[in-house]
Amino acid sequence: MPAQDLSMISLVVNASLLAQAVMALLLVLSLMSWTFIFRKLFGIRRARIQTERFERDFWSGGDLQSLYQSAVNNRHNTGALERIFESGMREYLKAVEKRISDPSAILDGARRAMRAAYQREMDSLESNLAFLASVGSVSPYIGLFGTVWGIMNAFRGLSNVQQATLANVAPGIAEALVATAIGLFAAIPAVVAYNRFSHDIDRLAIRFESFIEEFSNILQRQIH
Repeated sequence: MPAQDLSMISLVVNASLLAQAVMALLLVLSLMSWTFIFRKLFGIRRARIQTERFERDFWSGGDLQSLYQSAVNNRHNTGALERIFESGMREYLKAVEKRISDPSAILDGARRAMRAAYQREMDSLESNLAFLASVGSVSPYIGLFGTVWGIMNAFRGLSNVQQATLANVAPGIAEALVATAIGLFAAIPAVVAYNRFSHDIDRLAIRFESFIEEFSNILQRQIH
C-alpha cells in the first residue's frame, strides 16, 4: 500500500471545499490582523515619541504663545498631546480676545476643548483594536468548525470501507486539524498584540489626562 502524502500543502489541497473555504477565511483574517498589527505598532511608537518630545518642550519653560504658534504652523507634523494643547490654548485665547470676565467660564471652555481633542486622539489610537480582539476570539472557533466538518467527512467515508483502519481515517482527520492550526495561527498574534497595544494606549491616555489637568492649573494661574 503506497504511503499517503500528509504534507501541509497536500492536506490543504485534498481537503473538502468547505474546509478550504474556512482555511482561506482564516488566512485572510490573519493577513489583515498582521497588517493592522504593524500599522498600530508604528503608530503607537510614533505617538509615544511625539508625546515625549512635546512634554520636554513644554516643561522646559518655553513661552506658551510660542508653543501654540509652533503647533499651529506645524499642524500636519504635531503629535496627539500637542494637538490637545493647541485645542485648549486656542479656546483660551479666543476667550481672552472676547474679554470674558468670568475666569471659570474661560477655564471650562479650554478644558472642554482639550477633552474633545483627547477623545478624538483616543479614537484614532484605538482604531482597529476591536478587529484584533474579534480575530483573537473568533478565529479558534472558525478553525474548530472546519475541523469538526472535516472529521465528520472522514468518518462518513468509513461507511464505504469494509474494514476500517487508522490508515483509512488518518488523512481525513489530519486535513481537518489543519483548520484548527490555522485558526490558532491567526488568533494568537492578534490576542498578544491587542493586549500589548491596549496597555500602551492606556499609558498614553494617563499621560494625556495628566497633562490636561496640569495645563488647566497653569491657565487658571494665568487667568488670576
